[in-house]
Amino acid sequence: MKDITATFGTLYHPVKAFVVYQKNTSDKSIYVEAYDMDKNGYPLNAHPLSVHESTNLANTLDTSEELKRNFLKPSGLLPKNILYLNPDQNGYVIWHTPAQKVDLFFVEGLDIPNGRASLPPLLWKASKNTLWIFAMDSDAGINELTILSHAPFFNLYQDGRVCMGTVSVNIKADCLLEEFIALWQQYFFNSYFSHLIGDKSPVKGNIIQLWQGLVGSKKQFPIKSLIKNGLTIKKLLS
Repeated sequence: MKDITATFGTLYHPVKAFVVYQKNTSDKSIYVEAYDMDKNGYPLNAHPLSVHESTNLANTLDTSEELKRNFLKPSGLLPKNILYLNPDQNGYVIWHTPAQKVDLFFVEGLDIPNGRASLPPLLWKASKNTLWIFAMDSDAGINELTILSHAPFFNLYQDGRVCMGTVSVNIKADCLLEEFIALWQQYFFNSYFSHLIGDKSPVKGNIIQLWQGLVGSKKQFPIKSLIKNGLTIKKLLS
């Protein structure tokens, strides 16, 4: 038989093995035993895991620096609409968008046409896996004490968290800040609004009638229809 080992690329040889033992008691404490490996890959020289071995193992397993190297790193100067940035591996960003017109999509059952409509100023908070959205009366003079309102959309929980439904969210571990923000806004605005969570309207009056009147029109979003939620930006910094 032909030896094709050379075609496999770089070979790795076992040099160390670890066995983790756990007490069958309420405290579930553990003990780690290390084995050296001989040239044939068989374990030998069983011994308690040493401090030196523990350090080497921890350094090998700790990829946090590599993962967060570019995560939420700006490609240039920090964008002016960024309010707060936590670049840790499990970090998040808070940013705002001005009153604007965007294309919105609704499921047929809502009897709201798809189309362009005016939005109020929005405040966004997003981590790698979760998005929250809130509305504001104005995007002028934003600070920690700025009072927030419920965002006037479907598919939102009372705390502002967005139900992404079947949307496949894929934020990479090395995602740059600008790409991170663009992706979340695309995920949100390119998905279909479908239902109210808890059957409670996030706006004063009928939310379906609100969007029926806004989509495809030149009307500005009626700020007076927003409902305060008792939150300030400072309360989101956690």
